[in-house]
Amino acid sequence: MTRRVLILAHTGREESMIAALEACVQLHASNIVPVMFAEELADMTGYLGVSDVSMEILGRDVTLADIELVMVLGGDGTILRAAELVREHDLPLLGVNLGHVGFLAESERADLIQTVDWVVRREYSVEERMTLDVKVRVKGKVVAHTWALNEVALEKGNRERMIEVVTEVDGRPLSSFGCDGVVMATPTGSTAYAFSAGGPVVWPEVEALLMVPISAHALFAKPLVVAPTSTLAVEVLTRNGAYGVIWCDGRRTVDLLPGARIEVTRSSQPVKLARTQQSPFSERLVRKFELPVQGWRGPGTEEPPPTTQLPIIKSPKPKTQLGGPPTGPMPQLPDLTATALPHGDAATESLEGAWPRHD
Repeated sequence: MTRRVLILAHTGREESMIAALEACVQLHASNIVPVMFAEELADMTGYLGVSDVSMEILGRDVTLADIELVMVLGGDGTILRAAELVREHDLPLLGVNLGHVGFLAESERADLIQTVDWVVRREYSVEERMTLDVKVRVKGKVVAHTWALNEVALEKGNRERMIEVVTEVDGRPLSSFGCDGVVMATPTGSTAYAFSAGGPVVWPEVEALLMVPISAHALFAKPLVVAPTSTLAVEVLTRNGAYGVIWCDGRRTVDLLPGARIEVTRSSQPVKLARTQQSPFSERLVRKFELPVQGWRGPGTEEPPPTTQLPIIKSPKPKTQLGGPPTGPMPQLPDLTATALPHGDAATESLEGAWPRHD
């Protein structure tokens, strides 16, 4: 059976086109047919010259049903564009980062030859990443229905005015406030827009939904992490007349008038990402953000001893035992009732008798 790999490249960048040509040449030499879109192939050959590599055109020679894997050469934006293409066809994506951070990419440009070799030998695994199902309602009617891999971001539509919103979790209102927007994200998107807005970094293996306010003018407007079975919702209030706009993965957009409502749940259709390296997510986090880890020693190699029996600290007891209520007759207290004082010398004598002297 003929193996085919679809190559998706950002043909507006020279480096991406050069990388695409290198991948096509290496795949062809390994008896794997490279496939490209007609427009991207024309851009690549028009810029780099005609290639001797035999390639097929998607939509003319083959369909997505004939593809084994999609190699994406570019940044996270290119990978998100590829996810739109293959999500409904159950195809895995393998990203080679040619951008800046590139959290969705599996390898870097310098590792392209090794990555293609892993593809040739089928030395890759496939993992599923949860996606969001997004509905926009106006007066109870669904006016837009879309999805997102990273996040759906509600943003204010006019720069000079905050948008007023009320947030909701599982059908119950949580809080209302003015803000620049609200991000609802997946764990995959926790290192994207939600991260920039101050949200937590969530490991991809964790199944959860995130809600992160953007520049909220409120005392309680903290990032939330809820169950994957929960329903998140944000309503655009009408009290200041500000309108909003939502962006799904920064690519699909819907304008929101005051009174509109966005509902976000977990989608039943994930996106598949191919993995060639089984390094933990923490290692990727350190590498992508160039985090300082100097001085780390690790847990050691020897077997840990049994659980140590530590002393239990008890609450101290009072030195004297507190008795019950006093018994017997109460002691007589002096009469502190204020009385009129005499005037003149009599007053002086009275005070001298009342207070001790220190001659």
